Amino acid sequence: MQITDAEVTPVELDLRQPMAIAGHPPITRATAIFVHLVTRQGRDAWGCTALAPGLTQDDPEEVIEACQRCADLVPDLHPTHIGYSLGELVPLTEGVPAALCAFDLAFHDLLGLAAGMPLYRLLGGYRNSIQSSATVGTGPVEETVKRAKARAARGFRILKIKGGVDPDEDVHRVRAVHRALPGLTLRLDADGGYTTRQALDVIHALEDVLEMIEQPTPPENIDALQQVTRRSGVPVLADQSVTGPSSALTLANRHAADGLSIKMATCGGVQCVRQVDAIAHAAHLTTMIGCVVEPAMLTAAGLHVALSSPSVEYGDLDGFLDLVDDPTVKGFSLEDGWLTVSETPGLGCVVEL
Repeated sequence: MQITDAEVTPVELDLRQPMAIAGHPPITRATAIFVHLVTRQGRDAWGCTALAPGLTQDDPEEVIEACQRCADLVPDLHPTHIGYSLGELVPLTEGVPAALCAFDLAFHDLLGLAAGMPLYRLLGGYRNSIQSSATVGTGPVEETVKRAKARAARGFRILKIKGGVDPDEDVHRVRAVHRALPGLTLRLDADGGYTTRQALDVIHALEDVLEMIEQPTPPENIDALQQVTRRSGVPVLADQSVTGPSSALTLANRHAADGLSIKMATCGGVQCVRQVDAIAHAAHLTTMIGCVVEPAMLTAAGLHVALSSPSVEYGDLDGFLDLVDDPTVKGFSLEDGWLTVSETPGLGCVVEL
């Protein structure tokens, strides 16, 4: 098998409604970059990455330029020698892991197509479905409850409520959602917005209703995260503090969190996410496969990794829900908050650009 062509196509995608997160303007759109690989044998493989202000750090123009550099080299690489081929792309994507992510997905999609198997089976085949949370952005109490009810009406039974702007208000918001939807599981994502004291006060006030809290303190302050974890009454997950295997090793060695939230676009794709998951597993930490605002193809990649690993306890794979005109034809189903993958080879998705 030989790759004959690699196409890079950036697409701007709007959200149906803005998403508000701590410390950033509301997110109204995301940049998706799709990669299409064509082989001499007529196989078509797809990959993608996503960039959203406040959720990712990479500059869109730099990512597109890195993707074009990779596209020029890809025809010289063997499509099923993934370790070597992705290693050749690393120098071309230094500092822009989102670009590596797009090609990582495309190579893994092609590997599944060549093997005639869905990717989750090639990676381990631990299960074929996982329950996902649905995100509720920051905002006033009444708006938070309204959006939570809308997510519940779509069948979700786990809600991740964004916070980190006002600790006292966050307690009121979470309590209000709990009163309105007492049967649902609630998570709180502070996006690094609390001090150590604020985080512990919020946890103490909500420990009877929270399943876990995500990134309570600033990502760069591992000492603060460690202090919160040691004194918390609920599990603490690191999110923005996790940027790849090196950061995961630091967090694991210090046991600065009870678990790691890993995202395809920010880590660099399937290979990197699996490395971080392995570190978490060895350190007896839980793993959550998360997402940014992203096309369903990127969500599918996270889903396949989540389904392949027994150490993945949490799913947060709703990033595609509010995108308008996502060109992905999904290879998975969503029912009552459960994502179930099809048995289509590879990532199971195609793109209609």
